[in-house]
Amino acid sequence: MKGKLAIILLIVFFASSLTAQELTGTLQQIKKSGQIRIGYRVSEPPMSFLDNDGNPDGYSIDLCKGIVTEVEKKIGADIKVEYVPVTAEGRFKALGDNKIDILCGSTTKTLSRSELVGFTQLTFVTGASLMTLKDDTADDSGGLAGKKIGVVKATTTAFELKKLIRETSTDAEIVLFNSAKESIDALRKKKIDAFSSDQIVLIGIASKAHDPMSFVIHPNVYSFEPFALAVRRNDADFRLVADRVISDLYRSKKILEIYDKWIGKFARRRPLMFDAMIQLNATPE
Repeated sequence: MKGKLAIILLIVFFASSLTAQELTGTLQQIKKSGQIRIGYRVSEPPMSFLDNDGNPDGYSIDLCKGIVTEVEKKIGADIKVEYVPVTAEGRFKALGDNKIDILCGSTTKTLSRSELVGFTQLTFVTGASLMTLKDDTADDSGGLAGKKIGVVKATTTAFELKKLIRETSTDAEIVLFNSAKESIDALRKKKIDAFSSDQIVLIGIASKAHDPMSFVIHPNVYSFEPFALAVRRNDADFRLVADRVISDLYRSKKILEIYDKWIGKFARRRPLMFDAMIQLNATPE
């Protein structure tokens, strides 16, 4: 009888140890702290921004809310959500310094950035374009000659804009800003002639403005910007939870509800590359 009891106790002990060891990295940290910290940009609509009540909202925020629900299932407990505003320049450092657990916004996935952070499945695809005031004539690379073009520093758009101007030998001046809000303020005051950002972000900014018809967003794009959520590097278990949520949204086509909520109302047709992204990232379970 004592032998059987000892075996049962050993089984319980090892089962408990294995259960405790199942959670690693960010998942283990969330379990211990009882909270998840979501990093976001405050002025990047429709991906992430503050609503009229000052709460984080947007396309990427909705994706992260689904990830929070899946994390709760994974760890078997409710968790508190803390939203942490980040800048374009400091967002990846915030992950590395353990100030946030996941970055939800309009972040382009690149190989060089993958040396700093890990990325989930793709969440959106767009390209860099230009926004001008309605009475301005700046449009393509030829129309940029002698113009001042604003762009947020430490972004892929800034890199691609410099590349475009260099390759086309265009006489244009790039003006760097800390945020999209600063850039738009400068555009309104005509301190710059155009603002360059991801086209979907420009659409979001215009749609949220009190005078959307004052802006013109040019149809051409000059870069390819695949968006993804960012997590800490080498944190495969947490990234897998996020990828499962994203892939399920694509397989079930529920992502189209989120798309229509944030983008469909001012973009009549979905871009073909968005539908292609859904198909390519609908990873089977």
